[in-house]
Amino acid sequence: MDLILHVQCFVAVAEELHFGRAAQRLGMAQPPLSQRIQRLERELGVRLFERTTRQVTITKGGTLLLEEARQLLACAEALKATARRVQDGHSGLLRAALPPDVSGETVAAVLTGFRDRHGGVELELHELSTAEQLAQLASHDLDVGLIHHPCDVSGLELGPVLRHDLGVLLPHDSPAARAETVALAALTGHELILFPRALAPAVYDDLLTTCARHGYTPAAIRHGQGPSFTRGLLLSRRAVAFAPRDAHLTGDTELCWRPLSGAPLALRHSAAWLQGRGDAAVRAFADTVTDALGRTTGAGPDLPSRPLHLRPAAEYWL
Repeated sequence: MDLILHVQCFVAVAEELHFGRAAQRLGMAQPPLSQRIQRLERELGVRLFERTTRQVTITKGGTLLLEEARQLLACAEALKATARRVQDGHSGLLRAALPPDVSGETVAAVLTGFRDRHGGVELELHELSTAEQLAQLASHDLDVGLIHHPCDVSGLELGPVLRHDLGVLLPHDSPAARAETVALAALTGHELILFPRALAPAVYDDLLTTCARHGYTPAAIRHGQGPSFTRGLLLSRRAVAFAPRDAHLTGDTELCWRPLSGAPLALRHSAAWLQGRGDAAVRAFADTVTDALGRTTGAGPDLPSRPLHLRPAAEYWL
């Protein structure tokens, strides 16, 4: 008996509680599905389902076995993922990515932490935007990455979503810089410097939507990424930029960083990898990134203060 195949059938029926829908989900006919469930019940010596002409219910024994069945399937997929990397010539190599806005301190913590956790695997680390990571994950050119939310997470597995509050960078002589905290509405009249939208479209749109909701519509939007270029825009134009506290330029007497009143803006990020490809090396990287962000940036779990609603293309607290 192919145990994995029969367990897949068990999990599908347990989740659908309908043999027809489960058969459709598995891409097979219903009679062979029923036969596999019966064979599995005989092998295990446990009745998994109660069947009537109107409904299917899982038994107490089936409920007790369901979680272990899911774990078995997850282990099987992780084994296949490792085998695929070996077959593709990537044995001992993990292709991972971080976004460009991650600080040098965080990058160093990731490299050191991964070596300590999984030193037998070579880490090939790339600097890629969220959009680039999603494309390379889909094409199997990347094993794991750190993505910004919101974004399209269909087909992906995620590590814990972390929140990193954003403040505002502005010229020191700006009237808004006199306050200890700055309301978004107080930035009215200032231009805004943002990363190019193509790098993370949903994050870009969400930032602007939140600004508008809190009374700030930028006089103009300028695009920039590098710290020197952004600094030049901040000083030469009546502009501001959003940044975490650790991005503040230490010793820069012409710029200052202020927290935003009520912390309405934040970066949200998590490790991400394709479903079924989360082997030990991938999960070690995910754990390392989560730990490194917490230690170097103060990012913490994005826990909701009210009921959770998922946006169609995001794992994101509303």
